[in-house]
Amino acid sequence: MLLCAVFVAQAAAQTFPSRPIRLVVGFAPGGGVDINARMLAPKLSEYLGQQVVVENKPGAGTNIANEFVARSPADGTTLLMNTAAVAINMSLYRNLPFDTLRDFAPVSVFSESPNVVVVNAKLPASNLKELVELARKSPGRLNFSSAGVGTTQHLSAELLKLRTNTQIVHIPYKGTAPSLTGLIAGEVDLTFANIPAIQAHVKSGRLRALATTGTKRDPQLPDVPTMKEAGVEGVDVTVWYGVLAPAATPRDVVQTIAASVTRATRDPDTRRRMLEQGADPVGSTPEEFGKLLREEVARWAEVVKVSGAKAD
Repeated sequence: MLLCAVFVAQAAAQTFPSRPIRLVVGFAPGGGVDINARMLAPKLSEYLGQQVVVENKPGAGTNIANEFVARSPADGTTLLMNTAAVAINMSLYRNLPFDTLRDFAPVSVFSESPNVVVVNAKLPASNLKELVELARKSPGRLNFSSAGVGTTQHLSAELLKLRTNTQIVHIPYKGTAPSLTGLIAGEVDLTFANIPAIQAHVKSGRLRALATTGTKRDPQLPDVPTMKEAGVEGVDVTVWYGVLAPAATPRDVVQTIAASVTRATRDPDTRRRMLEQGADPVGSTPEEFGKLLREEVARWAEVVKVSGAKAD
């Protein structure tokens, strides 16, 4: 039986890719993960010689997509594009049907960017200090949207609440795009979202950016201070966008995909588009991504514990 499994794995590695590849995203179209996936997919198609299709499976804080990929055949034709949600959910949810560190093979981090706290342009808060004062003045009156329970947007807001001792109500949506639609429509007061998703809305004046969770100002939003510059420490969150495969995917296949992701980050046109979207190209090795994933699981477990965040 073992020899049969080894033979199948070797055969898969030798013939990969023999058919189209699905790049699964656990969010609705239009958010940062989806945007990054759709920038990466054409380059993977070009380098691997097979069509790469982005498939959105939103819901349950990306767990629907996560479980789908974890349970898919480990032949490299079904991949997951996700962010720290896949690590956060390990501590946020009980009885998950998958284990992030056991059931996935880290492939490569495609890019990274900070989150940005943005408010509806009509909210009477022109900076972070005024937002915090507004929240303290009326505990529980303000609410924030997120791309779903357990996303970095959700946990970034929980960190803000923790560091500023404020009460702001969480309203989860099924993805960044619907979350921002709700914010623009006035259904919620604020949200944390990545630069690729909010940039156009900030430029149009529909949303106002108050601070980023990066350690330095982002070139795409040079007038927006970091959380620390705006007076709130301890809310440093770098959002990564990475590709994962089912755990038993042959090593050669993982390496082939990782090399193609890295090659995409070095393509001049792709790099330009990524930087214009506020995403920094990365292109890590499977080993580097594996180390990051282990660190993220431990880091966010502590944040979930301290903040009291729950999968409500």
